[in-house]
This record gives sequence, structure tokens and C-alpha cells, in this order.
Amino acid sequence: MQFDVAPGPHTAPIASVPLTMRRVLYALAPAAFAHVWFFGSGFAINFVVATATALAAEAAVLRLRRRPTRVPLNDCSAIVTAALLSFAIPPLAPWWIPAFGAASAIVVAKHLYGGLGRNLFNPAMVGYVVLLISFPAELTQWIPPRMGDLDYQHLGFLAHLSYSLTGALPADITIDALTRATPLDLVKEGLRSAQTYSEIRAGSLFGGIAGRGWEWINSFIALGGLYLLYTGTIRWQIPIMLLVGLLFPATLLWLVDADRFATPGFHLFSGATLLGAFFIATDPVSAAESDRGRLIFGAGIGFLTYCIRTWGGYPDGMAFSVLLMNSAVPLIDRYTRPRIYGRN
Repeated sequence: MQFDVAPGPHTAPIASVPLTMRRVLYALAPAAFAHVWFFGSGFAINFVVATATALAAEAAVLRLRRRPTRVPLNDCSAIVTAALLSFAIPPLAPWWIPAFGAASAIVVAKHLYGGLGRNLFNPAMVGYVVLLISFPAELTQWIPPRMGDLDYQHLGFLAHLSYSLTGALPADITIDALTRATPLDLVKEGLRSAQTYSEIRAGSLFGGIAGRGWEWINSFIALGGLYLLYTGTIRWQIPIMLLVGLLFPATLLWLVDADRFATPGFHLFSGATLLGAFFIATDPVSAAESDRGRLIFGAGIGFLTYCIRTWGGYPDGMAFSVLLMNSAVPLIDRYTRPRIYGRN
């Protein structure tokens, strides 16, 4: 009797790249729906454009490298990069902004280093920083959230799509009248102009803790992050230490002078703090490998983010902090590797 024996491995892996990436997308979905609710359908348009560009760029580069395309295109890693990039850019953006950012992320940050598993830097953050440095005006076109007493001018799906494809807005609306500074921008510039934090947060863009709308989006991001922790998709060291590295100096300086420094709650629920802690910094390829290394890596990102927000030239700083600590990962791994048993 002859039995057909399949080649090894014979035990299916507990986790795989496609499963991990799908879990990340599932965890981001509630925050994505909240983003569309508060800021309009521009997020969905940017995501579609970024996803299509990322998949096309991946396929093109793989063809040039004479590599198979089926598995890489089906592992959802390019879609995760597109999703993270979509959270970082304004919902009101011309189509070439998400397209250029996604192409930069896939071609430069991912395949220039050899593809998935070999990239030194987080691809989504490379794409965002390329956009931020190259097109700073387009990256500041944030519209106010759909909240209460704001002078909110709702743009429907067709208006968002028209602006994305042609740059045209409805006849009675101008881009300057439509867009607003983000809460992080208002706090940074207000404190520099000698306003107190309590005076700044009296504006209509602020809610109970941080920016209106942003509080809800970041709350859903936190829930998604807890889901990733529960399923074992990410480890706890980087998220916890990133938050500690950010909130410890924020709390200390706020206690010293509450008028000159924003509250820790504002920093926690503003910008990309929670997105960075649970979804960006935890990238297993570009993060540190050892447990001690992850603690250092996360704390460094949090501390650098606070420094850039408080004294730097950019209102958030998460992307720059992640990339700076990505570059330090080889050194961190070198000095935090566990001792091999039996060696001194």
C-alpha cells in the first residue's frame, strides 16, 4: 500500500503574515469608520487610491526583480501600509498625495531594502515623511470634525471625489475657508505666542480631553490595539513603553507649569500617539527584537515624540521619532541580545 505524503512542514503555523495583516486591518476598521464619520469620505478615497497604488507598485517591482507576485500581493502587507498612510494624511487631499506616498513607501522603504522582512524603516512612515517634506501645504489641509457648534461645512462624497480628482470645490467654498488648524497645531502655536493652555483649549475644536472627533477616533484605535494584544499579534513592551516615554515628561512638565504645557490626556488622545503605539511602532520588521530592546525602542519613540511636539518644528513628531528609532534598532539589538546559555 502506498501513502501520499505531503512535504513538510506538516503542522500548520499558528500565525502567518496574511493572518497578522488581516488582524491589523480588522483592528483599524472601527477607527476608519469613525474617521469617515467625523471628517468625511476623503479618508475612504485616499485609502482606495493608496491601496491601488501600493499593490500596483508592489507588482511592478516584483516583476522587475523577477520574483513571484501571487504570495506578496495576497499577504495584505501593502494594504496595511496604505491604511496607516491614510490615517496620517488629511482627508481633503488631491489623489496624487496618497498615490505618491504609497509608491514611496513600497518602492523606496520596502523593496529598496529587499522586500517584506528586510526593510530597516517603517514603510508607511517613510511615505508620510516624504509627503510632509515635499508637499507641506497639502499636508496641512485638515477640515474640522463633524461636531456641535463648529462652523462646519459638510462635503459629500462627490465633492470629496471631485477635489481628489480635479482639485475643484463647490463654487461657494474655498479651501482656506474650509480647512482649519489641528488641535496639535493650535496648542503648539498658541503656547509659542504666550497664550496659556487653558485659553487655547477654550476654542470650539477642543473636547473634554483633546480635539473634538479625535478623541473618539483615538479611542477606537486604542480598542483595536487591545484586540491586537489579546490575540497575541503584538507584544506589550513597545506600546506600554512608548506611552510611558511620552506621558512621563508630559505629566512632569504639566505639573510644573500647567499654563505652558499641555495635559498628558491631550498628548495621549491627540495626533498619532495611539496609532503609533499599537500599529506603527510595533511593526515586527523595523522594531527591536529582544524584550529589553523593545522597552528601549518604545520609550525612545515616546520621548522623542514629546520633544518634537514641545520644542520641535512639527506639531506631532510620531513619524520622525519612529524613523529615528528604526535607525537605532541595529545598535539596540546588538547590546540587548540575550546571553547565549553556556557563554560568559
